[in-house]
Order: sequence, then C-alpha cells, then structure tokens
Amino acid sequence: MTQEETESIVRQRIRGLRLARSWTLDTLAARCFLSPSTLSRIETGHQRIALEQLVAIAKALGTSLDQLVEPEGVDDVVIRPEPESMGGTTFWLLSRERDRRGVTIAKMRITEDREATAPQVHPGYEWFTVLSGIVRLQLGTRTILVHPGHAVEFSTMTPHVLEAHEGPAELLTIFDHAGEQAHLPGHRHQR
Repeated sequence: MTQEETESIVRQRIRGLRLARSWTLDTLAARCFLSPSTLSRIETGHQRIALEQLVAIAKALGTSLDQLVEPEGVDDVVIRPEPESMGGTTFWLLSRERDRRGVTIAKMRITEDREATAPQVHPGYEWFTVLSGIVRLQLGTRTILVHPGHAVEFSTMTPHVLEAHEGPAELLTIFDHAGEQAHLPGHRHQR
C-alpha cells in the first residue's frame, strides 16, 4: 500500500468517525484545537496531516492513533461456513474461530429429530434471533415459543434447551466463550 493510499484511508476514517458522531467540522475542530478550514483541508486531501494533528484528532474522536493509521487489511474477509451436523442440528460457524471480540456467531438449523438433551447451565449470556420456523425455548421452568423476527437474550446460568416446534427452525445465535464450548460441535468438553 502506498503512502497516498494510506493517507486516503486515514482521511476517510477521520471524516467517517466525525459523521458517525453527527459532528460538524466546527465541532471536531474545536475538540482538537484546529481551525475548521484546516480540518476540512485534511479531510479532503488538500493538506498533509502532521503527526501532532493526528494525535489531537484521534484523541478528540475517542480512538487511538494506531486505529486511525492502521493499514487496510488484505486478509480474506469472506467467511465460507461449512455445515456441521449432529443429531438433528446443523451449525454454520459465521465468525472466525477465536474471534477477537470474545464471541462466536453461528447459524443453526434445528429439526424435530434433534437428540433430546438435558437442560444446560454455563456461565455467560446467550442471544439468538429466529430466522424461520418456531423455536421452543425451555428456560428454567418456563416454555417460550420464539417466532421469526423475535430475539431472545438470557443468562445461561438458567437451565436452558432449544428445540424445534412443529417443524424445522433456523436461528442466528451469538455465544460467549462458555456458550461456544457448551453448544457447538467439536468444541464440547475442551476445558
């Protein structure tokens, strides 16, 4: 990546972060002690960015200098999930394993043929949204029917089981590390 390409990305990040906060040029300029015209020239590429300006801008935007000038990644960003099936449940891992955010995102398809399991308990939280079908969630002593478009979030210290209700169901779920180990094939009992 050339220096010009890197500077262009930095300028886009500055403008993008400013607009994401709904800040005008005047607002950001005041926060980083630059004139609005200087900031405008920096964002549009009509002025080179000095290191002390970058430090002030990063601080004002609530980010680090490293994040502001981080080179554009060349990693393959496309995840090509491979289905893993186990006893009436199919999983597609939609995030990279050992995700830096500490969560695992997966798509699940549950059929009525899913092997009956005892309610599970583990530290953390679980979140899912139903894409199609109906999910029957046993949560403690309650039975909750979750329909397409609805989402659920709960403490996984409450005994829980997910089942398909009257036909197959698909859902998108986010697990923390403990949930990943408890629910995903190939990750069980790796503690």
